[in-house]
Amino acid sequence: MMFQIPAPHGGQIEIPTQPGDESVSYPELSDPSGIRKYYDANGYVVVRGLVDHATCDRMRQVFAEEIKPFGGYIYRQASANPERHVRTEYGYMLNSILNIHAVDPRSFPRFRRSGADVITSAPLQSAVRAVLGESGKIVQSMYFEGNPATWAHQDTYYLDSENLGQMVGAWIALEDIAPGAGRFFIYPKSHLVDLALNRGDMSIASNHAGYKQLVLDIIRQHGLECRAPALRKGDVLFWGSKTIHGSMETTQPQYSRSSITAHYIPESARFLQYQVRIKSLNLSTINGMQVHTPKDLAKPVQRLVMGVETRFPNAFASLKKAAVRIVTR
Repeated sequence: MMFQIPAPHGGQIEIPTQPGDESVSYPELSDPSGIRKYYDANGYVVVRGLVDHATCDRMRQVFAEEIKPFGGYIYRQASANPERHVRTEYGYMLNSILNIHAVDPRSFPRFRRSGADVITSAPLQSAVRAVLGESGKIVQSMYFEGNPATWAHQDTYYLDSENLGQMVGAWIALEDIAPGAGRFFIYPKSHLVDLALNRGDMSIASNHAGYKQLVLDIIRQHGLECRAPALRKGDVLFWGSKTIHGSMETTQPQYSRSSITAHYIPESARFLQYQVRIKSLNLSTINGMQVHTPKDLAKPVQRLVMGVETRFPNAFASLKKAAVRIVTR
């Protein structure tokens, strides 16, 4: 079967894809050693029914009541900038939210609290511990409703543990994900292939498009198989920071793909940005787990910064690009 994924310079490319995983048997939470073994071998693992349905439904409800009608600015995952909602033709929020646990509690008290509870829930902590071999701490989270159609990439290029490859991502399905809603795709065993580091002529500041093309070239050269697991409400897909992944193009725009993503690094490790910069963390403890809360909008100073960003977006964007260029040169 042929599926479409985003091309690095815009448009789409078709690739042979195994659309589901009906023939794959994944270990359950009661088998932590099995989870670790499968994850180490394949660079990802799916744990079925890890989040209970009531929690998923509650999360979607508070999103619909607090976030969906909001007309102001929220930090977004793709740009890391404050933006208003961008909606699909069916009204789904397309620009996903960055760090759901750091949104302004004055406007989104239940969304912030419910999101933090989901990503630090006991089952999630247990599964992360099985994968990492120790307790994890959260360095980033996101909320999706529409599908931004993410290109094939490795997370390590953007963020990771100081020991490259140790960060684990978790994609939490808050509803049954329709086949054409933009399924999460994964390349099993791609974590075993080393790609160029984020610096010099392959840095994000100077040649991001070149990196995206390199990923596709590696996929073809190594004959990697693309798999798009069928995820139902409460299922969680865990993947390593070196594992190539992304989201399929939308072919059924009438369906949403409500989901949460969280990134965890070992509790004992430091946080690495762009593979070159150790970044300090603003840690607090939620449900017994350490959580990094950057740009915490519960703090007046961060709300002031956001206000300046929204008034002078071009100036801020230029400053950020210059800073990244200095770090990755």
